[in-house]
Formats: sequence, structure tokens, C-alpha cells
Amino acid sequence: MGQKVHPNGFRLGVYRNWDARWFASGPEYTKLLQEDLAMRALIMSRLRNASVARIETERSANQLTIVIHTAKPGIVIGRSGAAVDALRDNLERISGKKVRVTIQEIKTPELDARLLAENVAGQLEKRIAFRRAVKQSVMRSMRAGAKGVKIQVSGRLGGGDMSRREWDRDGRVPLHTLRADVEFGQAEAKTTFGQIGVSVWIYRGDFPTQVTAPAAAASESALEAPAPPVPPAAAAPAVLAAPAAPAEVVEVPGPKATPAPVVEGASAEAPAAAPRRRAARPAAPAAEAASDAAPVRVRAPRKAAPKPEGEAG
Repeated sequence: MGQKVHPNGFRLGVYRNWDARWFASGPEYTKLLQEDLAMRALIMSRLRNASVARIETERSANQLTIVIHTAKPGIVIGRSGAAVDALRDNLERISGKKVRVTIQEIKTPELDARLLAENVAGQLEKRIAFRRAVKQSVMRSMRAGAKGVKIQVSGRLGGGDMSRREWDRDGRVPLHTLRADVEFGQAEAKTTFGQIGVSVWIYRGDFPTQVTAPAAAASESALEAPAPPVPPAAAAPAVLAAPAAPAEVVEVPGPKATPAPVVEGASAEAPAAAPRRRAARPAAPAAEAASDAAPVRVRAPRKAAPKPEGEAG
């Protein structure tokens, strides 16, 4: 099983706001949640052909505000506002409070993931080939200014007995980047051979980073601002502040140097020989020092033995 995160819920609190902006606790939360689900189902059923992309709810003490994002506001309003008045009455009957309906127009429906998925699903219900429907929707969205689009259809594609999954993509869709404005939408196509699910991802660019922008502006202002003047030293003498006059160079004649003897074969650019130093006398070896310190034994000469008398010499 693949572990996938919903792109819209993954970015909640970062750059995307909640569709239901109210708070409740205890049993009141369950009651208000059921009211929201019932009102959303009523709006989607009555405005099925009005291209409703998103519904937002806001609650106050005695008033409920509902914002409907649609690509066809004329269908929602109706002739002289009759449709929106009837819708408001039905919503007040469900919630029991005063309801205020606000309509927001979507000027580029090709950049809305929910509307694009509904468009592909409508083509599949009209028996248009799924590959052709997917490719045309991707091209239309890219021409409208999207930086990346991915459309995936899954089910019994083409009436086949075995369900499968096919997808097409153009551009880049960075799902793991939080600052990327990636919108996700789903729709279902109800055909004679079963339901076909349509999923759409649209990448519309990156949100500006809120951390690095002030730092960059501060660095630019620091570069453009002039450097502060350096205060002069208080105890500096006047002589140091004034420029020093150039010193006069006086040549004093000295003793004439004796020219060095020229050696044949030597280079003219060879440096002068260093003066000879008197070599130090080498120290006596340790054996000689030991012999000088030891006493000297002198051997006496041998005396000749006396000859016996009577022998002639």
C-alpha cells in the first residue's frame, strides 16, 4: 500500500487556510459538523451545473457566512437573484440562524483542480476516449499559465473487464515542497460500465518565503545606505594630520671598495663570496681525553746477565 498525503491538507496552516473557519467543543461540535455537511451537500446538489469549486463556512454568534467559489456566478444568482434567495432560505432552515451567502467568481477555471477534474469526468461520461480527454485537459491548463499538471484516471477504462490506472503529466509537480502552490481535486464519472475516478494536481508556482524576504530587504538597504562618517581622533596632533614633506637624500662619499679578483670561468652575476670565518678547533676525541687522564706506565730497560768466569768473550 502506498502512503500518500492529501496535498491540500498537507499545506494547511502553512499557506492554505481551512474551508470551515469556526470552533466548538463537546456535543456542540458534532451538531455544527453535521450542519456543515448537510449544507455542503445541499449546495452541491442544487448547483450541480454551476461549476462550484469550493465552499467556505464562517460562524459567528448569531450569523453564518457561506462563501461559494464558482466559475458561473450567473447560474448561482439566477434571474434577479431568485436562485440565491431560494438557496439562502433552505440554508437558514437547516442551520436555524441567519445565513449570508457570498459568491466569488473563478476567472480561470483551467487552473482549478476541482473544475478540471469535473471537466474530464464529463467528457468520459460522453464516451470520449480517456487518453484524448486527459491530453486535451493538460494542454488547456498549461496554456492558461500552469507550471505543471498531472491527471490520473482509474477504473474500467475504455470498457475493459480489468480496471487499471492511467495518468499523464506535463511540467513539474513538486508534491513534497510546502511552499509550492499545488492544488488537488477529484471527481467521478458515472458510466454504463462503472465509475471512473479522476484525480488532478495543478502546480501554480511557489509562494514567497516569509523568512528570507525581510533579511534580503535589510541587506539591500544596508548596501544602499551611505557609510557613517568616521569621527576624527580628539587627541591627534596637528603634525600627524598634515602631509609629511618628502625627505632630502644626501649622498656622502665613502671609501672606495676594492674590486674583487676575477676568476676565469665564473659568472659575472655571481654573488660576492661571504667572508671566511676561522674554523673552530675540533674537540679531542673521547678516547684521547681518557688516555690523558690515566697514569702513564714506563717500562725499565732489561739488564744484561753477567757472564760466568772462565769463559772467553
